[in-house]
Amino acid sequence: MIERSTDLKKDAVFIAEIEKHCFSTPWTEEQVKSSDDSTVFFLARVDSKVVGYGGMYSVLDEGYVTNIGVLPDFRRRGIGAELVNELLKYSKEKKLAFLSLEVRVSNTAAIELYKSFDFKEVGKRKNFYHAPKEDALIMTRYFVYE
Repeated sequence: MIERSTDLKKDAVFIAEIEKHCFSTPWTEEQVKSSDDSTVFFLARVDSKVVGYGGMYSVLDEGYVTNIGVLPDFRRRGIGAELVNELLKYSKEKKLAFLSLEVRVSNTAAIELYKSFDFKEVGKRKNFYHAPKEDALIMTRYFVYE
């Protein structure tokens, strides 16, 4: 089940814990709590346990994914796809022109997931990631409204 976070002070604990398991330079609980009003987080729950999250922020009509993370024991179950879908639905509700993200060039599973949602490779950021140092692909999904 995917739900929008309505109490970031409480949910920051879960998000920071997932960060520790997913990223080499994880956000802390305080960093999550310091997100401004333009940032939204969606939580994935399995049997009431928070097992994943996706976050994004918007500036004018532009959307940017902060992170998407799923605990290792819960990967390959479609949770990441559900989170991406929720971020896309939110982007469309806000009538954003696009939703963009960075992903490690070696993260082929994530790249394939994003491609399945019509994200396109639009650029590369040299040495964007640290621990280990690695380039990032910039992937963007554009929206067209009638």
